[in-house]
Amino acid sequence: MNSSSPSGLPAQPLKLGTRRSPLAMAQAYETRTRLCAAHGWPESMVELVPVTASGDKILDRPLAEIGGKALWTKELDAWLFTGEIDFAVHSMKDVETVRPEEFVIAAVLPRADVRDVLVGAASIQAIPHGARVGTSAPRRAALMLHARPDVTVVGFRGNVATRLAKLEAGEADVTLLAAAGLQRLGETGVGQPLSETDWMPAPAQGAIGIECLEGRSDVRAWLAAIDDQPSHAAIRAERALLLALGGNCHSPIAVLTTHNDATLTMRAAIFSPDGKVRVEASETFAPADGEAPARLARHLLEQSPEAIRVHFHGAG
Repeated sequence: MNSSSPSGLPAQPLKLGTRRSPLAMAQAYETRTRLCAAHGWPESMVELVPVTASGDKILDRPLAEIGGKALWTKELDAWLFTGEIDFAVHSMKDVETVRPEEFVIAAVLPRADVRDVLVGAASIQAIPHGARVGTSAPRRAALMLHARPDVTVVGFRGNVATRLAKLEAGEADVTLLAAAGLQRLGETGVGQPLSETDWMPAPAQGAIGIECLEGRSDVRAWLAAIDDQPSHAAIRAERALLLALGGNCHSPIAVLTTHNDATLTMRAAIFSPDGKVRVEASETFAPADGEAPARLARHLLEQSPEAIRVHFHGAG
């Protein structure tokens, strides 16, 4: 376990756990740069400790069939529990809604672009009739089938480079990627960004979170310096919405949270997996109103027919 020296400088380098994928490593580098800059530390004070996550090893099946989002976090969780790492960096979109009570999301970095990028066509309307759309994300599949019921969705997993290679190889005609991930990888010229108001993002899309043991007051204090409170408030609310809906890896959920002067406005839509049924609602609330996301979830589920409700445990 690490401890703090009287000067506030860690007594030894802090170990930051991360997945080994190129995007995860880019997120870890950004976290280290921000943390060291905030405290005036040399970058040698944060050591990156990469792991190949189970979710990066199994690419031929949808996540929901092989263990869900825990496949992105379980190796890092084990290291946090044993003290092999001091903190872990996550793409918040990939973190399960219910986490071990010993853990805390101590910081959320400033949220990046929340939009999806369409690769292979200039717009949703320009996708050729009957085209194959490569995605394994229920939200993207439902949004696409709602807008274009003529297309066929084919399973598409892997990191950004893998999915672009699959597209190039003709496994699909178009695919969708997160703008934030492309930007972090320096791939800004790829595809056509889609309006977030028309094509709503996934909960917590574009957000990097840093997690540590709740009992590590030293680590929490250091991480507080890089916590972007508006981003953290939005992510906390979106994760609360997910929890209240009782969604899982099969449940298509899209949400867009915008900041006003002293409030958040959350607009959310839930779908039947085939995209045929779509229900939308919104709520404006103070960031401290922890009950607002649950109210929005209840409103969505009350409006939803059985074709949607069956995919959400919150309906019970």
